[in-house]
Amino acid sequence: MARLARLSFPGLPHHVIQRGHNGQPIFLRSADYQRMLDLLLEYSRKYEVAVHAYVLLPDHFHLLITPQTEDGLPQMLQAMGRRYVRYFNTEQSRTGTLWNGRYRSTVLQPELFVLPCMVAMDLNPVRASLVTSASDYAWSSHGHYIGRQVDRMLAPHAQFWGLGNTPFAREVAYADLIHAGVSASQHGALTDATLKGWALGSPEFLQELQKKTSRRLTKGQAGRPVRDKDPS
Repeated sequence: MARLARLSFPGLPHHVIQRGHNGQPIFLRSADYQRMLDLLLEYSRKYEVAVHAYVLLPDHFHLLITPQTEDGLPQMLQAMGRRYVRYFNTEQSRTGTLWNGRYRSTVLQPELFVLPCMVAMDLNPVRASLVTSASDYAWSSHGHYIGRQVDRMLAPHAQFWGLGNTPFAREVAYADLIHAGVSASQHGALTDATLKGWALGSPEFLQELQKKTSRRLTKGQAGRPVRDKDPS
């Protein structure tokens, strides 16, 4: 049965997950992580995709991004994915696939899910027992948002700017959000929607979004059922 087309709405934030094939590592050395970030910078600029947040983990990565064009998101991910596979295979003297199928993504209602998504992403290395604190992890955008470093790739979302009137106020407020964490229901909703390709937001948000596409946006909508296997 045909798979659902992935959602891509210009001007709205999208959460993206890409996993390694069969859970295999996709980053083995610091140079690998840096190569992916370099490619993300190159192709996000080329295809007009604003990068709000990222976290690179040993066997998968998360992005929070807003495409400015309808095709920008898939074009960016396809280009950087292909370039990274060529690099990784050359470095490791290997051949074959690296990714666990196509990337998974969801479109988010900004005011409800941008900040929870950022927090959930930043806490992924802690949940994976890679570090004891989000601030100890090198391969995420967390350091930028708590004022420890400047990441020229990042375009902070309006929801982050709304945390305070000064850089210090925003950094403190964001650190407080990290300390509070996200609820199990928020984390579950973000993960489930992303892996299964459903939009995430209030009924009113989804109703307005549905006017822009013939593709159904939630599992509960009427229409021909589509099976979508969880890649995890």
